[in-house]
Amino acid sequence: MSKGYSIFLDGIQYPIVPESVETTINNQNETISLINDDEVNILRKAGLTDFTFDLMLPQVRYPFAQYPKGFKKASYYLDKLEKLKTSKKPFIYILTRSTPSGKLLFDTNMKVSLEDYTIKEDASNGFDIVVTLNLKQYKSYSTKVVTVKKKTSNKKSISKNTVKKKKTRAKTTSKKKNKKVTKGCTVIVNGRLHRDSYGEGAGQKRTNYKGKVNFIKKGRKCPYHVTTPNGGWLGWVTQSSVKVV
Repeated sequence: MSKGYSIFLDGIQYPIVPESVETTINNQNETISLINDDEVNILRKAGLTDFTFDLMLPQVRYPFAQYPKGFKKASYYLDKLEKLKTSKKPFIYILTRSTPSGKLLFDTNMKVSLEDYTIKEDASNGFDIVVTLNLKQYKSYSTKVVTVKKKTSNKKSISKNTVKKKKTRAKTTSKKKNKKVTKGCTVIVNGRLHRDSYGEGAGQKRTNYKGKVNFIKKGRKCPYHVTTPNGGWLGWVTQSSVKVV
């Protein structure tokens, strides 16, 4: 890269800028097949960005290297990289770009995590060390804590006969527990069909419809894809919409 480039990891400027930086904007789109065998592409937001590059860590002072706070050996930067990995915390990655005359072009300034790095020692590099780094964009997130309050029941108003009936019903319910849904099993569908497993594109509703499950996407809003008894595709349904027969 040009002399007008500078690279910073967690506020530390590295002396030699990589010869090249590979930036990958990852994809999250999903391709699905429709009932009529057509394929459609469901467009989603871009995934996290990846950065891959090689850093040379010199053991001797070079005139083309940058030492804003004085020369430091390769071991200094290796210790910094180890801390970035073991701290389990994100940091700021900055790559500045400017012309030889000093005119600023644009820069990359992003919060990232150090996914992995490889230390290479090669005779062709003399005593210098080359480190290959893989960085991934980091987005902050948070969770909400929900407190569920249970209503207190009036135990005095419940007779012994009522308690016995409730226990009997509980035993009966446990015996009629639904069977596990698996690929190829026959199910009764009571619910609405959707275009994809994320629950988008609500379509027709089925009541007491006997079909089959051909795809399962665990953890999705609509985890089961159902078909006709002959294998004709219908759509995705919620977990509560199917019952194994």
